[in-house]
Amino acid sequence: MVALKGVLRKVETGWSPVCDSARPAMDEWGVLKLSAVTSGKFLASEAKRLPSEVLPRTAFEVRPGDVLMSRANGVKALVGVACTVNQVRSRLLLPDLVFRLIADSDVLDPGFLGIVLTSAAVRRQIEAAMRGTSGQYKVSQADVRALEIPRLPLSEQRDIVAAHEAFERRIGNLERVAQKRSTLLSAAVSALLRSQDSSGATLETMMISCDPGITLGAHRAPQKRATGYLRVANVRMGWIDTSDVASLESTSNDRPRYELEAGDVLVVEGHANPEQIGRAALVGPVEEGLLYQNHLFRLRFDRDEVVPEFAMLWLNSEAVRSYWISRCATSSGLYTINSKLLADAPFPVVPIEEQRKIVETWRTGIRAVDSLHGQIAKLRTIQHGVIEDLLSGRSRVNRT
Repeated sequence: MVALKGVLRKVETGWSPVCDSARPAMDEWGVLKLSAVTSGKFLASEAKRLPSEVLPRTAFEVRPGDVLMSRANGVKALVGVACTVNQVRSRLLLPDLVFRLIADSDVLDPGFLGIVLTSAAVRRQIEAAMRGTSGQYKVSQADVRALEIPRLPLSEQRDIVAAHEAFERRIGNLERVAQKRSTLLSAAVSALLRSQDSSGATLETMMISCDPGITLGAHRAPQKRATGYLRVANVRMGWIDTSDVASLESTSNDRPRYELEAGDVLVVEGHANPEQIGRAALVGPVEEGLLYQNHLFRLRFDRDEVVPEFAMLWLNSEAVRSYWISRCATSSGLYTINSKLLADAPFPVVPIEEQRKIVETWRTGIRAVDSLHGQIAKLRTIQHGVIEDLLSGRSRVNRT
């Protein structure tokens, strides 16, 4: 093992001036967001535009071969996340919440450094060194320099990089196929929905009920009767993310009023992005029994007249998104809707059999995309195991 201080030329911290929220054009200077690094791979698109009146500090321009590491975050798991910059457009600057690790190329391959920083052994060292106050966790330059990594010959480092890149190419191909199929599915469903006549009909005439959820407060801090509930962040467009379900203190009256059932449709009350206003997702068996917060609306339908999946697809359609954008205004940067606007949203009167055909088209496509995502997840697991074995010396790259 060798400490990073022995194989790095320098560790730099960037610069974060006040920027515009918009992405920079290709001929404009920009400053990377933390999300450009914390995704686990470098995302050059995650950047904010540097105001034209602010002179760029060109010494902080990100270059191919840089290894970037997040030095602070409110989430522990995102502190110390690193990636190698392989390709990058010009005029992007390093932010002050990100370290740039410059390897001594005589003894350390930058690609290998980016890989080894994601290993379980280095992750344990980062977690041991991490400090936090007021919900902000961080590591210092000294902590980074003290990290120990395997001491391997450059040839062996490059073999590991090549093995890692082979997995990345295969995974990238599958991700492109999944994205293409997802785009085609979205286009097919949109075409089917556009063919439906929604003139004169509204959501109010088709739904049984529309109810907001629980208003949170100090009295809802989980204690003796902690119960899971869904937040705005859990409700994505077309699906529900249950990887991070929060808890609240429930009462005996909550379940009859706020408990979710499979087939309920949840609609987001507000969002800073007008394209995300009113996004909807279907409650399935996994979410059944959870409660939901007051910034979500729960819609219920007579299933002899409306297929819940059809309602969800329609509420996420171009027709309804156009309706929200034309009627929602903001003075605080957050676009919001209310129950009256929701009730007045257009909704087509479609025979139940036609609804089922549209839903079946969607389900078939989703199954195909989910299958690809399963293959990607399996490859990621195999990749992780292979790289960990190579780093530990349990195996070697077969060059034949």
